[in-house]
Amino acid sequence: MEVSNINTQGDNCEAHRPAHPGIFTMREAGKSDHCSAERCVDFPVSVVLPAGGTGERMGLQTPKQFCSFLGRPLISYTIQAFESVSWIQSIVVAVAKENMDLMMDITQRFKHRKVLVVPGGSTRHRSICNGVLALGEERSAAGKPKVVIIHDAVRPFVEEDFLCKIAMAAKEQGAAGAIRPLVSTVIATTSEGYLDHSLERAKYRASEMPQGFTYDVISQAYQRCSESDFEFGTECLHLALQYCGTNAKLIEGPPTLWKVTYKRDLAAAESIIKETLSRSACVITGGLAEAVNLADALQKAVGALDMELDIIPDLMGDNSRCLLKEWNFIQVSVSHSCFSEVEAMLTALEAENRALLHPVVVIWVHLSSMDELSISRRVHTAIMDLASTAKHRNILIYGIQLNQAKDTEHWERSASRVAEIALALIRDRSPALVGQLLQA
Repeated sequence: MEVSNINTQGDNCEAHRPAHPGIFTMREAGKSDHCSAERCVDFPVSVVLPAGGTGERMGLQTPKQFCSFLGRPLISYTIQAFESVSWIQSIVVAVAKENMDLMMDITQRFKHRKVLVVPGGSTRHRSICNGVLALGEERSAAGKPKVVIIHDAVRPFVEEDFLCKIAMAAKEQGAAGAIRPLVSTVIATTSEGYLDHSLERAKYRASEMPQGFTYDVISQAYQRCSESDFEFGTECLHLALQYCGTNAKLIEGPPTLWKVTYKRDLAAAESIIKETLSRSACVITGGLAEAVNLADALQKAVGALDMELDIIPDLMGDNSRCLLKEWNFIQVSVSHSCFSEVEAMLTALEAENRALLHPVVVIWVHLSSMDELSISRRVHTAIMDLASTAKHRNILIYGIQLNQAKDTEHWERSASRVAEIALALIRDRSPALVGQLLQA
């Protein structure tokens, strides 16, 4: 983080406190709704992600960009955020030479199609420089980009609207960067460890990522900068100003630009993604009256739990679009034999490669009659076996059994209980409960 002197007034927002990304993307690569800013990005844009850090502050042997949660390394989430933006043509990831094979494996395993992996340098500026040089050597039909966006590999919650602002400003001004209000007052100390003076916080901002530059500005800045800049510098905007005379446009960014720096930040990032994944679910009823009644009751119950439910009879025709937009599915069955519907759903999810980027939750709700006290051991075993197989494909299967109640009050309480259990399973995505049949 650098401190920049600006003329605008600050606010009381906390710059580095983990904040929920209101529109954190869950889209597939290349399927964005194009730029929603006033003007669309109609020129080539590429990204450089320096990812050569060792993660010393994290206190782990694994560099933080390669630490995993929900089955994926952190850097994969950051790459996904950029790949989902249709107007970004390529992403260069600069990693330490000893991590080249690991990064190539991540790229292939999670099907990151816009990524080029290059060796990083011994410092941040050397890694970024290698990435910029690689863009100049690209042999793609699009050629070198008009604008280069530089971002940290450990800031996964970057939003398309803000990227659009950075890209447009960089094209017009030559350079642009994100800023955030300072959280604490910055002070200078004497050599003896006493207070020398403090800065007037309202005049300063924290320099953040992403930053954008025209290709010519950032490439020339690195061609002209000194060895001292390469070894000790961290601020790209400063290089553009000092060596190209380009004064960057500073744009206040959202609080979601925070950086994963410590262990607790990994837990916060995982919590944010889980919460985002759990905002909605799709209920499949099979068109049966009893299942539809339960689905309606569930929809009413989850309304108070901050979750949205779509109710459909099956996954045929236009209803199959749910497979592309949802991460949570509730299959309501009235008979044991309807467990085959879950098997069919798994086949459809695998065909869409839906669980590649995030774990998908499938909850089988068995609606049993009052005289049907329990599900047979054979069905229990079938659930466990199917769930065990699906878990290896990043699909988490859970079961809930609900006895039908004749009186309305009991029925509504039961439906509320199913909603609470389902929401807890969706939010926690607990591997320990996979394959279990819970009683509502």
